[in-house]
Amino acid sequence: MLKPQTSATRELVNLDGMWRFALDTAEVPEPWSAPLTTTLEAPVPSSYNDLFVDPAIRDHVGWVWYQRDVRVPRGWTGERVIVRVDSATHEGAVYVDGTEVARHVGGYLPFEADVTDLVTPGETFHLTIGVNNVLTNETQPPGRVEELSDGRRVQRYYHDFYNYAGLARSVWLASRPAVHVADITVTTGVDESTGVVSYLVETAGDADVTVSLRDADGLVVAQQAGADGELRVADVTLWQPGAGYLYDLDVEAHVDGVLVDAYRLPVGVRTVEVRGLEFLINGEPFYFTGFGKHEDTPVRGKGHDPSYLVHDMELMGWIGANSFRTSHYPYAEEVLEYADRHGIVVIDETAAVGLNFGLIGGLTGQKAPATFAPDGVNDAARERHAEHIRELVARDKNHPSVVMWSIANEPASQEEGAREYFAPLVDVTRAADPTRPVTYVNVMMAPPPVERIADLFDVICVNRYYGWYVNTGDLASAEAALESELLQWQDIYARPLIMTEYGGDTMPGIHSVWDQPWSEEYQSALLDMFHRVHDRVPAIVGEQVWNFADFQTSVGIFRVDGNKKGVFTRDRRPKAAAHSLRARWSARNQNGQID
Repeated sequence: MLKPQTSATRELVNLDGMWRFALDTAEVPEPWSAPLTTTLEAPVPSSYNDLFVDPAIRDHVGWVWYQRDVRVPRGWTGERVIVRVDSATHEGAVYVDGTEVARHVGGYLPFEADVTDLVTPGETFHLTIGVNNVLTNETQPPGRVEELSDGRRVQRYYHDFYNYAGLARSVWLASRPAVHVADITVTTGVDESTGVVSYLVETAGDADVTVSLRDADGLVVAQQAGADGELRVADVTLWQPGAGYLYDLDVEAHVDGVLVDAYRLPVGVRTVEVRGLEFLINGEPFYFTGFGKHEDTPVRGKGHDPSYLVHDMELMGWIGANSFRTSHYPYAEEVLEYADRHGIVVIDETAAVGLNFGLIGGLTGQKAPATFAPDGVNDAARERHAEHIRELVARDKNHPSVVMWSIANEPASQEEGAREYFAPLVDVTRAADPTRPVTYVNVMMAPPPVERIADLFDVICVNRYYGWYVNTGDLASAEAALESELLQWQDIYARPLIMTEYGGDTMPGIHSVWDQPWSEEYQSALLDMFHRVHDRVPAIVGEQVWNFADFQTSVGIFRVDGNKKGVFTRDRRPKAAAHSLRARWSARNQNGQID
């Protein structure tokens, strides 16, 4: 899905700002049919949970409603008019006046509706968006709604971050011509010093297509007619880690020699390959340094904030990180665009987190239900998962920063049914994009002797908490156990390994001269222990600490106002571990290799 933009043939109106807001009630069965009767206002983009002081809103389970009046620009006569929602967590429904125009399940990917026949240029309409935060065994991520004896509904879920909901990203009104560029797919390669840009353009309606590629100075370096083809760029400047050089692919659609649509797509020329135990970018070994992150900030929840985006990426540069994983869902597209421009490497992950009911038993001591079962993560869940993969690839396939797809975080890959569930999804991912490696993230309870799916993937990512959840406070035992397991992975699977989560909860200001969990010194010592092991295991091609910053979780005795594994606090103040990481990572080049 092409992101709307302003061009010679398109216009864009941002609908961010204050919207009328109301919870769904039985007294108002069709809130889209008239102006919402409410005194509440909610900003878009943001999650709604932390905005208000009423716990009924924070803990609400079900639909909420956003509404505002929208005027269609009078100059849009003859154009198609589009409403685009960048995300609605976890289900969205869009109404123009009293007519439903779109419905989408999946909280972290965009959807849109053509509303041309329902609106009039120069006039105003009511735009109502419903957002449903309910998670079931068939959603991604999964969950269940529990009915309490007093009639309240409580959302239970299996992922370890707060279930923020709402319109966390922008909403847009866009125009585009009736005959227009509908999609563009770009893949790149290198032939000695020549860059190769292969493209495929899809149009809505018959049109003649021309493409041209411009360098950063605006000079045309290649051009061609036709909806698919190959552009060759002599003395190409590659997109590289730390140096996000971008060309512009200008796509034009003509009818009878007249320009009807123009679309500009930034393009980075680079290659990605897995070879033996190495992960290669542009033919050079790459070592991932960085973090698992969250879209999580005070008050806004998961609301996209460009100020936090810039500051987070500046802190990553300060600490020497070259990469991050979009744990555990696709991030706002603006994040990937920033990574494209700045040469930051991204592992792009779906929202398939919590496909592991065994974690329930681990925390409660109860016997856990089977994960992959008719009343658990079933065939319908797999079909929804497959659709999310297709949507993710469709949105992010042209971002040079994205070097690998991660299709799940910590699934119960040791359980019966795991292979039958995941093998078709790996095929779906490769069919959607045969150019990038595919990975998943392995959970600690599924080591090599019981793991069932690792051989399906190009790269194996592992989350390990030796020294924290096991061997707590005993780093010597933790080091031996970690190295033994990683060497086992290497010997059995002979492919690259990335440590995508490791670390321990740390309260700022707690200090100790001993290996005392929760102290700042222990967090640093634990990370140092992992790094010693990483350096002794050839298959390890990256380390992404959990987590970049502290983040909010559901209420529980295992958390102190959220997860405290960040090396930065939730308001982005460095803990001691940030300085030790900076010392390690700053000694490496942009490819993560020691100079």
